[in-house]
Amino acid sequence: MAFFRAVNFAEPSLSIPSEAVILRAPQMADFEEWAELRETSRDFLTPWEPTWPADDLSRGAFRRRLKRYAEDQRSDQAYAFFIFRNEDQALVGGLTITNIRRGVAQAGSLGYWMGACYARRGYMTAAVRTLVPFAFSTLKLHRIEAACIPANVASIRLLEKTNFVREGYAREYLCINGTWQDHLLYARLKEGPRS
Repeated sequence: MAFFRAVNFAEPSLSIPSEAVILRAPQMADFEEWAELRETSRDFLTPWEPTWPADDLSRGAFRRRLKRYAEDQRSDQAYAFFIFRNEDQALVGGLTITNIRRGVAQAGSLGYWMGACYARRGYMTAAVRTLVPFAFSTLKLHRIEAACIPANVASIRLLEKTNFVREGYAREYLCINGTWQDHLLYARLKEGPRS
């Protein structure tokens, strides 16, 4: 078992291809497409995300976001990916493995978002199925955790379809859209069922 950093990514342009989608580390060239997708999806995303800062969709905020992503990746604390549809390279959403804990835990937390116009088309399922082998094999994690608001039926379906198992209920777990929200807790183990 690895108890220290499992990988050494000096280059932040990490990419993971699959049949339906490509996962790639965000780049500055993605700003306009990202900002447009997030803006047109604002009403769709707001109930499930932390409150957006006033300048969230600005070029400067995006640049700071990329810097934080690169620092987190270099320090093996988190890995952020944008999801691109294979057929036309359109940006459809994003996902992250964050809060990576090494040592005896070897665990990380899965987070994700999808553009409104791409929801319910299987892209996030494909993205999670692409990320899981990377998390277990390359990052050497033993456990991937996820949490979702009980009313988020689509997120529950996604997690269960990708072999995450419900493990519990956390009261006022995360501050979502300005309110402390209860969450269902899910996890997938390296030796668990395959998707």
